[in-house]
Amino acid sequence: MQHLTLGEIAQLLGAELKGEAGYPVTGLATVVKAQPHQVSFLANMKYASQLEQCAAGAVILHPDQAHLFGGNRLLLVNPYLGYARLSQAFAPADQFSGIHASAEVAASARLGDQVNLAPGVVIGAHAIIGDGVTIGANTVVGAGSSIGDHTRLGANVTLYHGVELGRSCTVHSGAVIGADGFGFAKDGDEWVKIEQLGGVIVGDFVEIGAGTSIDRGALDNTVIGHGVKLDNQVQIAHNVELGDYTAIAGCTAIAGSTKLGKHCTVAGACGITGHLTLVDGVHVTAMSLVTHSINEPGAYSSGTGLDKNQKWRRNAARFKQLDQMAKRLKQLEAELQQLKG
Repeated sequence: MQHLTLGEIAQLLGAELKGEAGYPVTGLATVVKAQPHQVSFLANMKYASQLEQCAAGAVILHPDQAHLFGGNRLLLVNPYLGYARLSQAFAPADQFSGIHASAEVAASARLGDQVNLAPGVVIGAHAIIGDGVTIGANTVVGAGSSIGDHTRLGANVTLYHGVELGRSCTVHSGAVIGADGFGFAKDGDEWVKIEQLGGVIVGDFVEIGAGTSIDRGALDNTVIGHGVKLDNQVQIAHNVELGDYTAIAGCTAIAGSTKLGKHCTVAGACGITGHLTLVDGVHVTAMSLVTHSINEPGAYSSGTGLDKNQKWRRNAARFKQLDQMAKRLKQLEAELQQLKG
């Protein structure tokens, strides 16, 4: 169990400490559930009233909210960012180290220093594994693939052949990188498969969620930029390009050859059709369908919000009448102009 004093935490976060520097803590918890040996944080003022009953050993707060808690306080302009950084200090260590006897490493593969391979790992021919890489149980790294220094792969991850994964990445269990893109040509009643001859290039500091799939390119590569964050069960089709520091939430699917710029965010359960371009700084809200390119930064939405079913049905019926209503309105406007004339 990790032990840190509040003084050590203040130094780690660059926070101003109001309280006992030698006070020891062993973890993080919410404002409601925190115990005296834990640190909590306030990032949303709607939970401020809960601080009155908070038993935490210390709370991370904005300086303007320092008066809301009577105990030890760690003051930061961005408490949520402080919580994020502190969570890394309390993350559990790897459950294994070294190379397990059941791991299979091709003779032509190259392993860096301090590589950890769990039971059942398979490393293909000519694969390159960087220093300090950790690979979970039953994960497969295909021939000619490479993994940068200090990257971590969970259990049951599949990297197909010819995948380049950058430094300090995290790939969670069940992710598949480098499977064939969905490419077929019609021949009468049948489909002729288009072999996917490209690869996948993933930048540094990328996180890929559980069950996410990133397809290899048809001819050129599928490219994931530096610092990209992908949630669970995201589908990235062949030849998609994601700009640096873009984040995509769960169950979103992006069709082939679409390009997203830097610092974009896409919320959950969105669909983005193929061969589009979204510029830097585009934000797509949940369950939106993007069918055309977006050339200006900003927030975009589609669909309708939740409502009572009876009201929603009435509105849905009216949607079908919008074109007819628009034509009637235009006709009425023309008649009104005639009357004014």
